[in-house]
Amino acid sequence: MTAMFAGFGLGLSLIVAIGAQNAFVLRQGILRQHVLPIVLVCAISDAVLIAVGVAGFGVLVERLPWLEGVMRFGGAAFLLFYGAKAFLSAWRGQGNMQGGDSSAGGLWIALATCLVFTWANPHVYLDTVVLLGSIAAQYDNRVAFGIGAVTASFCFFFALGYGARLLAPIFERAGAWQVLDFAIGCVMWVIAASLLL
Repeated sequence: MTAMFAGFGLGLSLIVAIGAQNAFVLRQGILRQHVLPIVLVCAISDAVLIAVGVAGFGVLVERLPWLEGVMRFGGAAFLLFYGAKAFLSAWRGQGNMQGGDSSAGGLWIALATCLVFTWANPHVYLDTVVLLGSIAAQYDNRVAFGIGAVTASFCFFFALGYGARLLAPIFERAGAWQVLDFAIGCVMWVIAASLLL
């Protein structure tokens, strides 16, 4: 149980920081669009990465130095693009509770965006594969540590995705969407700058 609680605590502390993926989940939760598929993609992706790290494959990331550069520049380019979209939306005041297209195309676009935020982010690999993996190696029961970290991920993403609807009354006003879109743009560009610098 000690290893499980340690994994839960560390996993939660790494996930809670506001980042591109969390900002995207928050926005989808406020819009109440594709929340279940989005939170499942985030949580399952985290579970896979945590399992890889706990299994000891963090060494692979360290042995492929070119992979870090590709992920860093690719991730920064995507974050700059998405941040620019958020700034443009804030400037035009395009945000509203109706959101975008709720058709199947909207779902696939949302899932693709979520997958890019998850898998093209070098920080995810550093946090889940390398950091969690190296700390899990210090415990006799690495599996329990990993289960704790995966549980934290599922709890956090479901709470964020479905808890965001509590903010819906605030976002009935277009001005609130402009503030959120501007904040999301800032988060995206700050993360992109940190990747580039």
